[in-house]
Amino acid sequence: MLILAMDTSTVVSSVAVANETSLLAEMTSGARLTHSETLQPHIELAMKMADVKREDIGAIAVSIGPGSFTGLRIGLAAAKGMAYAWGIPIVGVPTIEALAANLPTPNVKIGVMMDAQKKNAYFAIYSWQMKDESKSMELTKEQSIRIVPIEDAIKRCGELSEKLNASFVLVGDVVSKKLMTRDDLPKDVSVAPMPNVMPRAASVARLGLMKLARGESDNVMSLEPMYIRRSEAEVLWDERHKVS
Repeated sequence: MLILAMDTSTVVSSVAVANETSLLAEMTSGARLTHSETLQPHIELAMKMADVKREDIGAIAVSIGPGSFTGLRIGLAAAKGMAYAWGIPIVGVPTIEALAANLPTPNVKIGVMMDAQKKNAYFAIYSWQMKDESKSMELTKEQSIRIVPIEDAIKRCGELSEKLNASFVLVGDVVSKKLMTRDDLPKDVSVAPMPNVMPRAASVARLGLMKLARGESDNVMSLEPMYIRRSEAEVLWDERHKVS
């Protein structure tokens, strides 16, 4: 099955076309243009690079957050519109999981850290485990997503690294914004190489295909972004209108 995947959860715009065995095309840009400017041209370019037409696409996968409120809305609106118009399944992929999928490496813990504003991070821990019966790897959630101060997330990775005698690799936009040049990370805690740090539609495609293979898909009418926290606008509205 050919799948069209997209990620607009951060400043990076990423679109990919893939099947179960190959990545046919991927267009990823961090040029900081708005997603409303870049997404459709990136979709068209990725499909042209893959030499596929819309009739060839069998499903759509889209990153659903957490992340930029505006970016997530733009990506999800586009994905839902195409899935509905083309009459094909849609799969929502949590951005945190897609970031962990950037590093399909056994024997390491993956600390995912996405910017949650005000020095906080959306923080979760994953690992890849080998399935004995099939010899394939499966992404395993070891700590569910939570919002914590960035420094607490780093400290937690250091403590678990020592306790479990395991190496931690950090991914996510917090890494690119704040951690790339730091030399005071705990022992056995490191940052991923730059190509693996930020969201990639190829990883969204991989997880989308895995979900479809398990018979999982989402309702095109009810699929919503996974925001986790309230928007700043909502918080300010409540502050200005709270009853004294």
